[in-house]
Amino acid sequence: MSKRKMASTRNLGRVATLVKRLRAGTRITKQGLGVSMRSQERSALVKETASELGFERCGITAARPIQRASFLTDWLERGYAGTMGYLHRHTESRVDVAAWLPWAKSIVVVALNYHQNRRDPPLEPIAGHGRIAMYAWGEDYHVVLREKLELLLKRIEEHFGGPFKSKICVDTSAIVERELAASAGIGWIGKNTMVLHQNLGSYFFLGEIITDLDLAPDMPEPDHCGTCTRCLDACPTDAFPEPYVMDASRCISYLTIEHRGEIEPNLAEKMEDWVFGCDVCQMVCPYNQDIVETNEPGFQADNHDAGPSLDDILAWDQSAYLRAVKGKATSRAKLHMWHRNAEIAKRNLEQP
Repeated sequence: MSKRKMASTRNLGRVATLVKRLRAGTRITKQGLGVSMRSQERSALVKETASELGFERCGITAARPIQRASFLTDWLERGYAGTMGYLHRHTESRVDVAAWLPWAKSIVVVALNYHQNRRDPPLEPIAGHGRIAMYAWGEDYHVVLREKLELLLKRIEEHFGGPFKSKICVDTSAIVERELAASAGIGWIGKNTMVLHQNLGSYFFLGEIITDLDLAPDMPEPDHCGTCTRCLDACPTDAFPEPYVMDASRCISYLTIEHRGEIEPNLAEKMEDWVFGCDVCQMVCPYNQDIVETNEPGFQADNHDAGPSLDDILAWDQSAYLRAVKGKATSRAKLHMWHRNAEIAKRNLEQP
């Protein structure tokens, strides 16, 4: 055996030993990590811990400018953000996390599956009921995901033998999560602009731990969309002017959740029965046709989560609205938006 192969074998053995010690709850000190393999071993331990906590994917990327910085600025300049003015703020940190957190060295990115196979109510329109995007079923994913990330961070601190600088992000910080996820090898950015993975599809949440730890980065995942255009062809409002580009101002998710004003009639009539978000471009994706269900109990839906009564929504006053959205991601849309969306869905369902 060559010296290089012998060294590689020893390194792999050390990683396996450290992982076993991690599982046994043994603290791994900085001295125990060594020098030459410290970043690789740390990365292996982080990923092993994330897997044990129920995350389906975990990848690492360096805290550096995103590769498609020019794409983001061009997208904003073309007006595709619609009325989401907040996306025009803090563009420096969206392009480069280190502009926000100068101490950042590595970013741990995790994916948590939220897919459910339930068909009660069905994922097709039914009279008198609206549809809610699957990500908003069950408990608020911001809370569920943050709690799991806090536990992951605590475990990492315990096993690495001391505190370090860190910041947890769950869809509320001025960063471009899908770009970081693609860079970390979680998946690739598909033609519908969602992060896709061959085995996990796209029904998963993303979360991050930004840290000053020196961690070995992962390689990006290659694009597997090929010549498929099912997501582009299926979009009810033609929100994709070209592959890999979304005009959010035409997207049903944007119209029902982010847009506060009236919706143009030519778009409203294409929104079908969606009252909060939309899953059409995910529903038709080949990579979403045979994926496992989430094992996270907080995401389990009831009938109101998946297909609420439109008449019930229209009858909501402020108190009823607050009860209905308490502890859920659906609180993002205000009461007047729910009324607006339900009225549109009801008109669309009444059309022959």
